[in-house]
Amino acid sequence: MASLIGEFECKVDEKNRIILPAGLKKMISLEALDRFMINRGFKNYLALYPMDKWNVMNDKIRNLNLFVEKNRIFVRYFYRGATELTLDRSNRLLLPKSLTEHAKIEKEVVLLGMIDHIEIWSKQAYGEFITNEPEDFARLAEEVMGKQETSDKPNGVS
Repeated sequence: MASLIGEFECKVDEKNRIILPAGLKKMISLEALDRFMINRGFKNYLALYPMDKWNVMNDKIRNLNLFVEKNRIFVRYFYRGATELTLDRSNRLLLPKSLTEHAKIEKEVVLLGMIDHIEIWSKQAYGEFITNEPEDFARLAEEVMGKQETSDKPNGVS
């Protein structure tokens, strides 16, 4: 299974469309059939899921117990603004106006591959986020990745 990775800068046209970069499109499985779901991200960005990845996420959410209040709240927030999108013949996606307003997207965006989905940030917001790097990224990496148990240790890691 291929992962969606990389940063891609794109322009938003006057009709609120972006062209999905060829390098990113190559990473999307054929099972997605050029169909996507987009919704609000956890911060001021949009989350774009190829349809096959959305279906996996949807199955996980469907298994939540909705009698638990935190689960209901999460589901409501996760699905708010969720909209199905299809690539047109020119590899463009029409971004819903309500979602672009939420993410403060205007003329330029950054698409960030995040393993199973793509974050769509306004270029300005992404620039602000990425320059606010943790003071000690190495310590953060150790806290997050050091807890994983693996038999393969990458060369050069000490």
